[in-house]
Amino acid sequence: MISFDTTRFGRLEVAKDKIMHFPNGLIGFPETKRFILMDYKDTLLKWIQAVDDKDIAFIVVPAVEFFPDFSVKIDNVTKDLLEIGNEEDVIVFSILRVDNEQVTANLQGPLVINSLNKKGIQIVNEDPRFSYQTPMRSLDTAEAK
Repeated sequence: MISFDTTRFGRLEVAKDKIMHFPNGLIGFPETKRFILMDYKDTLLKWIQAVDDKDIAFIVVPAVEFFPDFSVKIDNVTKDLLEIGNEEDVIVFSILRVDNEQVTANLQGPLVINSLNKKGIQIVNEDPRFSYQTPMRSLDTAEAK
């Protein structure tokens, strides 16, 4: 088990095998490499909380659950980095943002995670159909706070 403090959730204690490792950090947070994923109530929403920085936490959702036409190309370099053997083991999350009662999803910078070994990376989705400010039509701000 590992214990650490957070500003949003207080002191947390989690099993070491629940920690996800992002070798390159996240965009804007290159030094922050260890995270945990936590359920949010009885919803599809999740929190991704940094282990080594108590202030860093994001609301995330499984992208395809809210955007059925969402897709991302995972190149061979990323597959090798994450040690992906089977694409069915990959989970893709989108970070949400709440701004002035508007909830948006970042579909240009999804989080790609190998569910077996807990390795992840934030990639740049170059598909022009997807934006970093995609409105969440099926989610109200009360649920995302």
